[in-house]
Amino acid sequence: MTDTVIRRTGRAGHVSLSRPKALNALNHAMCLEIEAALDAWRDDPEVALVMIDGAGDKAFCAGGDIAEIYHQGRAGDYATGRAFWRDEYRLNAKLAEYPKPVISFLHGFVMGGGVGLGGHVGERVVCESSQIAMPECGIGFVPDVGGSLLLARAPGRLGEYLGLTAARMGPGDAIHAGFADHFVPEADWPALKERLAATGDVAALSEAASAPPASPMAAAQDEIDVLFGADSVAGIRAALEGAKGPIGEAARKAVGRNSPLSMAVTLEMLRRLRAGDGDIRAALRQEYRVSHRIVEEGDFVEGVRAQIIDKDRTPHWRLAADEVTPAHVEAMLAPLGEDELAL
Repeated sequence: MTDTVIRRTGRAGHVSLSRPKALNALNHAMCLEIEAALDAWRDDPEVALVMIDGAGDKAFCAGGDIAEIYHQGRAGDYATGRAFWRDEYRLNAKLAEYPKPVISFLHGFVMGGGVGLGGHVGERVVCESSQIAMPECGIGFVPDVGGSLLLARAPGRLGEYLGLTAARMGPGDAIHAGFADHFVPEADWPALKERLAATGDVAALSEAASAPPASPMAAAQDEIDVLFGADSVAGIRAALEGAKGPIGEAARKAVGRNSPLSMAVTLEMLRRLRAGDGDIRAALRQEYRVSHRIVEEGDFVEGVRAQIIDKDRTPHWRLAADEVTPAHVEAMLAPLGEDELAL
């Protein structure tokens, strides 16, 4: 069975991720198949809109399928990861800039590559089971697939909190943070998809949507802004040391265990996007500078080993928190010359 089911239904082009046992993790072939479908539908007058969803009841897409990148990286092959990320990021940009309405149905786990696939489109639907996160700093990477842009645009210091801690957003949180647009109970999704396909009209979304659940992160926004208000990982660590309550305690543990280099680079990525005219292309180009280097020069291989391969949850990061310097961060974000991402 193919990992991606692509078909036209009525007025809709319909993409379904079909790896439910792997939580619909996105691999290189799937990226290329989805991109080809988008290219074919762009100028097809019979296709009025595009829908993207995932099979199974656990996940829209729990991230990129990074095991192969890990194994190839350990063998000294860095080209495999670079090619995957280059093509994935091109797909992310294409989705963000697509001229026809694109609707993503974000049920269950939506993490990393799943955010890149469903988080930049014009209409993002969540439901009761939605759990959205950018967990990359825990595997020695940085928020990518355009996720850094969503984090930079989140209210207050919520982007720093989400990026450094990998905290999960429920449906209300996702809408508050700018990662989703509509809350529709999952039981209503089949009828909604049928109507969208039959009419080709996104007005069906607003008619089906209801008030989202409350957002705990919105309620804690002031606390998060204080805890993550510093401009450095050291400053954030200091603020978290005296924090009480569930938000501060969980954040202190996460910041204490995640890659110090990855967290420092993430903070600088968000700062640069906010300081400039940050758009999806600027975010992806910046992210690609990191992903181009991360397997060879960063904590990616060790982070994936500890969290996904061996699952011992005890990564040995290259640099301790007090060893990361601005020069280390700048080296990860420096221009790539001829290897810069072309979109």
